[in-house]
Amino acid sequence: MRLLKVFYEDWQMECCGTPFSVGDEVAWKLVAYGAEARRENAGYGAETWVENHGGPDRPTTGRVHAVVLVHEEYRFHRTDPVPVAPGEGEGDGEGAGVVLRGTGRGLEAVPGTLTLEPVDSCPRWFGEADLGTVDGLRRVRRTCGALVTLDAPDTAHVLRP
Repeated sequence: MRLLKVFYEDWQMECCGTPFSVGDEVAWKLVAYGAEARRENAGYGAETWVENHGGPDRPTTGRVHAVVLVHEEYRFHRTDPVPVAPGEGEGDGEGAGVVLRGTGRGLEAVPGTLTLEPVDSCPRWFGEADLGTVDGLRRVRRTCGALVTLDAPDTAHVLRP
């Protein structure tokens, strides 16, 4: 039995995934973590990740041995509002002045806040909880994805010696 650690990112599941449970047989396109294929979160100890948008031609088939949801706290970056000319933002119309629009939602992982939750199945949708303001910055706790132990007998096409 070859047990392979696979990270299934939240956005990959929410976009194009199919929920699964312990004991299910699955066929996923897997990409190995390594010099040629790096991911920002480094897979939380996984050897591979699921790639639903391209990736290898051949899927890896295996049976789900375990599922662990990955939770992490994030803080919002301080971002300066960007001025938007009248007619391009909210409050447009007669008498409208310059509108300030945020530059986006910059999130930064908070060190030491990673937790793992063993579950029987992977959900289709992942949650986020607003934790309020801590140290002057707003924080959220996100479920980043699932760390899956996959019993996959044939991984030679994914994991090169």
